Amino acid sequence: MQSRYLPFALLALSPFASADECGDVTIADMNWNSATLMAHVDQFILENGYGCNAELVPGDTMPTGVSMTEKGEPDIAPEFWSNSHKEMLQKGVDAKKLRFAGPAFAEGGEEGFWVPKYMVDKNPELATIEGIKANAKLFPHPEDDSKSGFMTCPAGWTCQITAGHLFDALGLEEAGFEMIDPGSGAALAGSIARANDRENAWFGYYWSPTPVLGRYDMVKVDFGVPADSAHYESCITQVDCTDPKVTAYPPSAVNTITTESFATESPAAYHYISNRAYSNADMSAMMAWMEENQADGEIAAFEFLESYPQVWTQWVPADVAEKVKAAM
Repeated sequence: MQSRYLPFALLALSPFASADECGDVTIADMNWNSATLMAHVDQFILENGYGCNAELVPGDTMPTGVSMTEKGEPDIAPEFWSNSHKEMLQKGVDAKKLRFAGPAFAEGGEEGFWVPKYMVDKNPELATIEGIKANAKLFPHPEDDSKSGFMTCPAGWTCQITAGHLFDALGLEEAGFEMIDPGSGAALAGSIARANDRENAWFGYYWSPTPVLGRYDMVKVDFGVPADSAHYESCITQVDCTDPKVTAYPPSAVNTITTESFATESPAAYHYISNRAYSNADMSAMMAWMEENQADGEIAAFEFLESYPQVWTQWVPADVAEKVKAAM
């Protein structure tokens, strides 16, 4: 498989474009699939489209954020889940050391309760929470078919807290459901895979972008109300929330962060970084492809550039797109 992309990798290292136009740029290569894919796509486009000398450096959320604030490097963190580090990031912005370039995912990180599409195709009301409750018997508990099963997050995960409070607020226990702890993230993903492969029933919590939602068609259940971010933060996310109310999951903020110096010294390159955002569907599909092909970020970047030209060419001017295509 990798030999298919070897010419691209060599071109990425060639003097195709002069670094004089942009200069040296460092990009955090974080250790999960979506982030390393983004880092390698950014590297290839910045080098071949903008003439940057783009270098990938190992990264992770907290160490990268601290290093960008205190040392001014790396220049770019392509995928930064911001909600858990709001204070640190805002201090960096206020000190004119960091800049929120824009969303990494166009819809933000997406959470919800999901059912397989083949179930909704047969019974469209299952796309709503009222339809789910009215048809609870379609979701038998695997250990007690007198009850209905709702797959939640493993113990210790924050999403078990939020899903549990929404389970209560939505009256799912009264409708006959019981929560099922899968035991691990792998088991949760595996339960979706097994259900889809056998076209069995499944109802539970999951999030996007993820390989599982790239591999299987799932429908997010409509709670019938918009997101109430204030209540979600003050109650739904808290262990001791005693009066949870129904709210849709607010999108999780997932941003691309840059240093202020990169934004001001390389405005054309910064414009690309601030203009590019992946849809959850596209990223989930790419993450599924990476798992299926055991592909690293570099190989996946070339697969993305080859397979999604209608997406990435909208992020850059036409002349830059032509340079990138020529390098491919």
